[in-house]
This record gives sequence, structure tokens and C-alpha cells, in this order.
Amino acid sequence: RPEIAHAHQPVMSPSHHGWDGNGAAAVPTPMPKRLDGKVAIVTGGARGIGEAIVRLFAKHGARVVIADIDDAAGEALASALGPQVSFVRCDVSVEDDVRRAVDWALSRHGGRLDVYCNNAGVLGRQTRAARSILSFDAAEFDRVLRVNALGAALGMKHAARAMAPRRAGSIVSVASVAAVLGGLGPHAYTASKHAIVGLTKNAACELGAHGVRVNCVSPFGVATPMLINAWRQGHDDATADADRDLDLDLDVTVPSDQEVEKMEEVVRGLATLKGPTLRPRDIAEAVLFLASDEAR
Repeated sequence: RPEIAHAHQPVMSPSHHGWDGNGAAAVPTPMPKRLDGKVAIVTGGARGIGEAIVRLFAKHGARVVIADIDDAAGEALASALGPQVSFVRCDVSVEDDVRRAVDWALSRHGGRLDVYCNNAGVLGRQTRAARSILSFDAAEFDRVLRVNALGAALGMKHAARAMAPRRAGSIVSVASVAAVLGGLGPHAYTASKHAIVGLTKNAACELGAHGVRVNCVSPFGVATPMLINAWRQGHDDATADADRDLDLDLDVTVPSDQEVEKMEEVVRGLATLKGPTLRPRDIAEAVLFLASDEAR
């Protein structure tokens, strides 16, 4: 969105301007790149919050590997952002895929991995029946935890394999407000996000001795395509039940502007902090801080 500059204020973006003693503008200095030269992997980086993280990392000078199962979206994003961004297909619930993604990044970027972002995740089914403990589905529970919790653990394992010998690196996972407050998501999703917080604490205790930082971010609701798809399910139980054999976490269509605005209105109504509207870029900014040397 365009920034509005008042008559008495200098425009501060994209460069920072200093002012000399006579009131004249000094030579502008470029905005510092907080990940300049670093190598990062972002799982689930093809769309939503992951896409925002990839874009911000690239803007700050990182060489980014998008690890995702959405080939079309991942390849299109990598192509749009230029040669410093690449795509590798990766199902985070499959250890061979995670190992291959890390090995591919290491081989492509001189044996270096500085940042690993565990962002890939699924919400699970959102119908009223699916959200009730009385209708607990063991297969659904296993599926969600395999992607969200096991996927994060495998990411930590293989990122640590690359980072610990260099005694440097940052692993950042995306958890959820559902890891902090109850009643905000299905039971499987909530359990999986609590698991990410626990894994983060345990891995931080172990890997800190090797100079590797481990953190997580627990976002409130953001109007991503995945969340809007879940909202659609919750408002159309009949269709969702008829399509119970489909993977509705993957069958996500691009939401309309009206759907995004409606979802943001709902989220604002639930938020404690009034005023701002939480967007993917805000989550990306928090992840960027934790990934950068500023969080050392």
C-alpha cells in the first residue's frame, strides 16, 4: 500500500535519509538486509504465511529454498523472486523428503544452512462434527499430527544435522494461538500446535549448547487461503461431509476479496488488541527477527 507522507516529513522508505546541520538531505543509505548471504529453508512456503516469509527473507538478502508439496505455486513463486529463490518438493511428514530438502539446500549453497522455518501445517476438518470430541477420528488425528508435529520434529532433526557442526543457526517454527488458548481449533490441530511448543523448548535446551537457537511464533488468526477454506467448511457441513474423502487442506482455492475482508472482520472482532489487522507479513516480520542475528 502507498505510504502517505505529510508535508513536513521526509519519506523514509525504501532508503533511510539523514539530515545535516543545515537542514539538507544527506546521501540516503540503503535499508540493511538482515539475512544478507544466509541460506534458509521455509517449509509450506508456497502460499499463505509461508509465502510471506519467503518474500521477506528474499528481500533481506537470504538465499531461500521453498519446500512444499504444491509444485505449481512453489515453482511460480521461486520464478517470480529470481535466482536466489528455489523450489524443492517436500512432504514434511516423510523423513526422506525432509532429508532430501536439507541435502539439496546444502549442495546448492556450499554446505551452508543458516535458517530453517517449520511453517508447513494443516488445519484438519472444520465441520461441527469433526470439531467435537464425541466424533473423535483417530485417523484424522494421526494425519494432522504427522504433518504438524512430526513434520516440525523432522525439520528440527535435519536442520540441526546441518547447523550443529557449524555451531550456528536458527530454527523457527510456526505454532498457533491454539497452542496458548483452548477452544480455538479442532482437537487434533490444537494438540499438534501444543506439541510444537514442547518440541521447541526441548530442542532449544539441547541445541543451545551447539550455538543453535530454536524458537517458535504462535500467531493469532490470519486470513490466509487455508483459514478461509476452513471457514467455508464450517459454513457448509453438508458439502464437507460429502467430500470427506478429499484432502480439503490441499484443495484450497484463491479466496475472493470479499471473503478476505469478512475473515479479517471476524478476526478483528475476536482480537484483544483493537486497531491493527493481523496479516501474513506481520508473522513474517516476527520470524525474520528470530532468524536474524538481531535475535542472538
